[in-house]
Amino acid sequence: MKLTWFQRPDPRVAAHLAPPKFARSTPLAEIPFVVLDAETTGLRVGFDKLLSVAAMPVRRERAEVDGLRSWLVRREDLDVTPATSVHTILPSDSTGGTPEDEVLAGLSEMLAGRVIVGHHVGFDAGVLDHALRRHFHARLRHPLVDTARLAMQVLDAYRPSGYAGQRPPGLDEVCAHLGLGIWERHTADGDTFAIAQLFLLLCARLRRKLGRDPVFGDLPVARA
Repeated sequence: MKLTWFQRPDPRVAAHLAPPKFARSTPLAEIPFVVLDAETTGLRVGFDKLLSVAAMPVRRERAEVDGLRSWLVRREDLDVTPATSVHTILPSDSTGGTPEDEVLAGLSEMLAGRVIVGHHVGFDAGVLDHALRRHFHARLRHPLVDTARLAMQVLDAYRPSGYAGQRPPGLDEVCAHLGLGIWERHTADGDTFAIAQLFLLLCARLRRKLGRDPVFGDLPVARA
């Protein structure tokens, strides 16, 4: 029996996936971020499949639009399901994509040394972590900033109410509240661009709320 969980991480990605560490007092302007979004066949981590993913660097409080990269994952066995009407990726599209291991290797380079930002990012991180373990015996352990949680921290409209059933707001909801348009919703690159805009606007609102430049410790940070 092969005990795969004892295998060393593949060196092709291991160095890129070393979790970065930042002091809580580090100004946000000094922290390299990467905004990402993944499109999948469903919402079950470990079962549903990665279809596409995009990532964009954010540095010195500016989105590096020229650095946006997106990948379509090759799937030979993709079926049309109810989720297809959301992500609009057809089986004929998927067969022309890039092998999943190559997608993950390219993405890991963009993640190196950066804090990951996403909307409901725990799901995206879970999907990517599962795929990295399967292909490379590696784990995604980067710090995560969820813009849904940040919106609850910064915007009065979404602040925690104490109601047990309260859920973090969706991307459409927060963007509509702030007057942000979403280019090509439910595509990895379109959602990534929207999340980057949202993150920068929420950081600006956080600065106004605090009356000073925000630092890393002011963000709602979790771990993948």
